[in-house]
Amino acid sequence: MSECLLQVSHVSKIVNDATGDLSILHDISLCVSKGETLSVVGASGSGKSTLLSIMAGLDAPTDGQVWIGGTNITDLDEDARAVVRATYIGFVFQNFQLIDHLTAIENVMLPLELLGTASSDAIRKRATDMLGRVGLSSRINHYPRFMSGGEQQRVALARAFVVQPKILMADEPTGSLDHATGALIMDLIFEMNKEFHTALILVTHDSALAKRCSRIVTIEAGQLKKEST
Repeated sequence: MSECLLQVSHVSKIVNDATGDLSILHDISLCVSKGETLSVVGASGSGKSTLLSIMAGLDAPTDGQVWIGGTNITDLDEDARAVVRATYIGFVFQNFQLIDHLTAIENVMLPLELLGTASSDAIRKRATDMLGRVGLSSRINHYPRFMSGGEQQRVALARAFVVQPKILMADEPTGSLDHATGALIMDLIFEMNKEFHTALILVTHDSALAKRCSRIVTIEAGQLKKEST
């Protein structure tokens, strides 16, 4: 597993509903290496977002294991998984997940403050620089409600990259944006991914977007059906 930055090994997920057991994922295995770009595609309800949550340690598999940086996160409690996430992973979501009562710069500073490894001045400078990198130098003191969807997603990108993650996980990052704005956001994601040599795991139903990644895996009804490059 040393060659894999992130390793998914025989992961299954079963949930109970009114009709009994429901299989969300079945025997999924894959490896993500440092700096590579991987898209996970599939129809709505295929299990791709559940797989991303399990890979991030936000959800637990019923069976199987997930390794990040050589650590089996399925053996850890939530506090320990949170430490691994903070060390390795940045997130970008379809609905941005910004904190409404914080300004753009406060949203970007937050993960650095939670890490607690730098001074307040250093954190503010790093957040300011990252907002400049995504073209928002003039909007750092604006609240999310006064920003467009594209601007909010750029704040989310700055927040994800400010911790210099080894893995960026993006779940339908253009799903709430118009086509032109979404294209600009994806250009920025791929540019920053290359600049910071971050592995990218992109969940999408957009085949054209998926083809921008070096590898594509297809999930159908919770099973890994095919992989292509």
